[in-house]
Amino acid sequence: MKKDIFKALAAVLFLVFGTNPVEAQVSLQQMYEGLEFDMPEVKETSFPDYSRSITDFGAQSGGTFKNTEVFKMAISEVNSKGGGKVIVPRGIWLTGSIELKSNINLHLEDGALLLFSRDFDDYSLVHTSFEGLNTIRNTSPIHATNVENIAITGTGTIDGNGDAWRPVKKGKMSANQWKTLVNSGGVLSDDEKMWFPSENSKLGYDLSTDQNVPDLEGIEAHRKVKDYLRPVMVSLVNSKRILLDGPTFQNSPAWNIHPLMSEDIIIRNINVRNPWYSQNGDGLDIESCKNVLVYNNTFDVGDDAICFKSGKNKDGRDRGMPTENVVVKNNIVYHGHGGVVVGSEMSGGVKNVHISNCTFMGTDVGLRFKSTRGRGGVVENIYISNIDMLNIPTDAIRFNLFYGGKAPVLDEGEEEMEEVRDETPMPVTVETPSFKNIFMKNIRIVDSHRAAFFMGLPEMNVKNIRIENSILEAEKGITAIDVDGLELINVKVIAGDDSAITLYNTKNVDVKNLSFAENGKIPVRVLGTLSKNVKFEKEDFSAAGRQIEQDKKLPKKAVILN
Repeated sequence: MKKDIFKALAAVLFLVFGTNPVEAQVSLQQMYEGLEFDMPEVKETSFPDYSRSITDFGAQSGGTFKNTEVFKMAISEVNSKGGGKVIVPRGIWLTGSIELKSNINLHLEDGALLLFSRDFDDYSLVHTSFEGLNTIRNTSPIHATNVENIAITGTGTIDGNGDAWRPVKKGKMSANQWKTLVNSGGVLSDDEKMWFPSENSKLGYDLSTDQNVPDLEGIEAHRKVKDYLRPVMVSLVNSKRILLDGPTFQNSPAWNIHPLMSEDIIIRNINVRNPWYSQNGDGLDIESCKNVLVYNNTFDVGDDAICFKSGKNKDGRDRGMPTENVVVKNNIVYHGHGGVVVGSEMSGGVKNVHISNCTFMGTDVGLRFKSTRGRGGVVENIYISNIDMLNIPTDAIRFNLFYGGKAPVLDEGEEEMEEVRDETPMPVTVETPSFKNIFMKNIRIVDSHRAAFFMGLPEMNVKNIRIENSILEAEKGITAIDVDGLELINVKVIAGDDSAITLYNTKNVDVKNLSFAENGKIPVRVLGTLSKNVKFEKEDFSAAGRQIEQDKKLPKKAVILN
């Protein structure tokens, strides 16, 4: 009965939020209110009162005429006049890659559909960064490098024709969908569990040992696997004063929107969409950027929705550019592997991030932090508040420092398939990732699998985590492994199939006003010989009573009750 009530509540909230997701718009000025760190005001874009329509340069709508040269001429002409709007009117406008120049506002009017070509020859191979590594990919459909004062605005739609590029996993589709896809052409992997659009694409997959980056050097070597080198749809590199405001960005070949090594960025009022089966179909990946505002957006994607990154392993550490000073407010995520995500490519660090007033509905994970040995980098000073999470099938809050490139999944709806954890401490070096000073308050979780999961490294614990003033309803409670400094203040855990808290090799735990509302369960389990200094004050375990299960190997004073 209780589950039915929660599911009904979730359905009602989905209807309320889903029918009008930007009912309570956040203003630009409100983005700076209540911040926990010094945040410089983002420098805004500004354009001359000059505009030209692409039709002035011979553009043809209908989706059959390729307008690549038209866009090039229009952007060059407006740029030469000192900048302004390049207007895309109502219609279907087929094109190859578009390069933005300084002082250009690419403006899509209502009903405009910018459709990118399925012909891979329209995208040349270039040196770039993908998934945090220095590599070679196809040119992005929309790209800009070393520019200043650019925007993409309006109410139209940008479609990357991603289905032409993406491989598809069999497990992501129904039997009928898979049959239709296979019958459309393409090539299957050797185990017949993945579909590729071409032999060239499959070869690239077979030559890749580090996820999606082939083990090849030089342009010519990459040319033989060109079909596999899916670009991000919008690539904005080493640029300043960027505005994305209004359009729908959908169907990207890989990540959807990727600001890289850029600053003074405003992303608002946009819709970001990808099919739920889309491989690497992230929504927004903010990488090695600073001074960023993200607000009043919706995401419905095939991978992580709003992501913070800063390069991967040595390439990221050599770059040495953290993502910092980022404010995220009033966003809704309908589907994704994670609602808001840090990592796993965070080798340059992430710091000074504020996230508030966001709703995640049915995302695989809600708040997701991931890294692994070899990354290095420091993630610190992350402030999260006023988050609503509904129907999260795995962990509403998840920290995993043993991330191996897999999304958390459930095995037949019962037990989570954890990635392999090596309990042997390793030497602390520049390759050791560190996550610390992460504060969460006013978190509301309804009908999820597990409320929270924290897993640090034995040699580098996750440090200084606080959750306060929160209600966490899930099948399972809170699990903390290799954590140093965990505060739970005014937290209510409703865990129908588990303890409120399970601690393993976790120390310096301070719990105040914890309530646990289930019968017949042991509220707290303290395990692992390294656990110590676990303090409880004013807890209310309801009918479960004042019960704490403590590992017999622990010192008697490991758990302190007040």
